[in-house]
Formats: sequence, C-alpha cells, structure tokens
Amino acid sequence: MSSVYLDHNATTALDSKVLEAMLPWMCEQTGNPTSRHAFGRAARAAIEDARAQAAEACGAYPSQVIFTASGTEANNFAVKGMTANQTPAQVLYSAIEHPCVSRPAIALKQHGFKSQVIAVDQQGKLDSAHLQTLLGIPTNLVSVMLANNETGAIQDIADIAEQVRRNGAFIHTDAVQGLGKLALNFTDLNVHAMTISSHKIHGPQGAAALVLDKRVDIQPLLHGGGQERGLRSGTENVAAIVGFGLACELAKSNLNSFADHTRTLRNQFERGLSSLGVIIFSNKVARIPNTSFFAVDGIEGETLVMALDRKGFAVASGSACSSDSSEPSHVLLAMGVAPDLARGAVRVSFGGHNTAEQVSNLLETLNNEILRLKQLSGIAA
Repeated sequence: MSSVYLDHNATTALDSKVLEAMLPWMCEQTGNPTSRHAFGRAARAAIEDARAQAAEACGAYPSQVIFTASGTEANNFAVKGMTANQTPAQVLYSAIEHPCVSRPAIALKQHGFKSQVIAVDQQGKLDSAHLQTLLGIPTNLVSVMLANNETGAIQDIADIAEQVRRNGAFIHTDAVQGLGKLALNFTDLNVHAMTISSHKIHGPQGAAALVLDKRVDIQPLLHGGGQERGLRSGTENVAAIVGFGLACELAKSNLNSFADHTRTLRNQFERGLSSLGVIIFSNKVARIPNTSFFAVDGIEGETLVMALDRKGFAVASGSACSSDSSEPSHVLLAMGVAPDLARGAVRVSFGGHNTAEQVSNLLETLNNEILRLKQLSGIAA
C-alpha cells in the first residue's frame, strides 16, 4: 500500500474532528429529520447547522444550499433541472468539463436541446471569443468549471458569468476543486448555480451540495417526500451532512495556511521537474495551489503512475472518475496537446499533511524511474 498520498484532488482522508462530529449520528438513536418528535427535531437542527456552515464557506445564504449525495448528482441536477422548464435551445459547456457535466448536457439532445463545446486555449483557459460566438444563438445554460481537476487552471468565472447573463442564459460552475483551495463567494462569482463536494475537503464521501440562486426555476431529479425545499427528495444522510458542514468550516479557517503550504510544495516540486525534461501543463496561468500536471514525452502516464506506486507514492494519471478510460486526457486534447504526449500525463495533488521531505523523495524516485523506463523503451535521455 502506498505510504505517501499525493492524490488529494481525487479524494481526501476524513478529518478526525469531522469523524468525531459524525459518530453520534452514526452510533446512537437518531430521528428522521422530517419527524416532529425530539429526535427528529435534533436531526433537523443538525442539518440546518451544517447548511449554515457550508453556506459560510462559499459566501452564500443557507437557504441557497441544497444537499445532494455527490458532486456528480449536483452537476446533473444543475444541467438537467435548470433546463427542464425552458424551451429547448442549446446548452454550452467548456471542453475541459468533468464528464458529470458534459454527459448530462449531451443527454439533453434527446429532449430537443443542442449541445455545444466551448474551446479553451493552450493553457486551458476558456476562449471567451468562441463563447461569444456560440452565444449568438439562443442559449439555455452555460457550465464552466471554476478550477480544473487535472491541470488546476482557474477560470475567470465572474467575467464569464457576466458575458453569459448579458445574453440571457443561466450560468453554472462546478467549484468542487475550488472549495478549500480558493476563497469562494457565490455572490461575487455571479453564477446562478455552483457545485461543491465534501470528500475533496476531508469530509465524508456521500455528501455534496448545489448552491442555487433562489430565483432560478429548477426541476428536481428526485421526487418523493419533498426534502430540501422539494428539490431533492429522500431521507437526508444526517451523519454525512454534519461531517460536510464541519469540513466546510475547517476548510474555510485553514484556507490561507493550506494554500501557502501546498503552493510551497508545488513550487519545490516543479523546480525539481524542470531538470527532468518534463512538460508542465497550465503553468503560465493561475492554478489552484496544490496541483501539478505534467508529462514525460515517450512514457505512458499509467506506466509511470504504477512505477511510482510500487515505490510508495500515490499519484494519478488524470481524473479519478475517468480512470477506466485508456484514452488520453480530454482536457489536454482540448488544449491542443498531442495525443501521445497527453497519454504521458501524471497529476500530483498535494495536501496539508505532505512535507518537503516527501517532495524531495518523490523527485529522486521520479528521476530514477524516468531513467529506468527510458532505458527499457530505448528512448534517448
């Protein structure tokens, strides 16, 4: 089992304080939050406290936070729900979106919508001129992620949102990778909806939220008992929501120290990479501080990931949710990276507990493995 975890964009370990807060809701008798007795009222109060914590972490009002079971569900909810009551026109999404945005957008074609991809430049930044061209015809919804899960590149969401709003469309952003790494403010981003998730910030898996402008007419994905203002039916996972709420509070309080620490580690790592002949992606634009995405020409990313895993370092070759695909990163292909180079991509995403010593050891191991793999494949150093 890998001893050094460097895949924090995929998921994070549960914080011990979060687990402690969750345990009473997992081990003791609790009530259904819709029940009127004392047990039910206590569960409802715990959920509302967590809602306030999540709202505070992303500059929103508690009434704007709708809990879901995952970021994937929240993104599907946004794409499908915000278009459900509109006359079908077109849905736009950036070429670097996670599949849980792009695939529901494509699925809307069966309901009469057109689905169009917005181009990005070589650094992974949205092509605003292309967006403006696409907005020349009636548009229902535009979805652009705040920070990319692979490259870490940050989009100018407030500017994009203004451009979209001027053309009368809704704007959604997947901010899953931004929460806990950037100072989030729902109002300042100027979007109609924003997705956040628990397990990226040392909270439990199985909890997320769609932050929603209350003026938006949205249809639920799940119908039933009318929980979450009638927008997400189903008995709430109280323990997970409580954990998510505290994780949000801790992420907000630790934001500056986390950003400073992980940026220092990334800078150390990328200085070391410069001597190894690798290509670092999106390194000329603003990125979330913990993320480095790079490739070694001629070496498959999966091969390098497995080689590092055998040496005790857990890294990734791209999005964890798309790891079953042998195709090169769609993010890099959209950025104009050659397919062979894109297949060599490796992502390192640091966490608050990683150390400078671990980075030094990783660089030494990486250097040795690159030399070994080049010798095996006959690639000139």
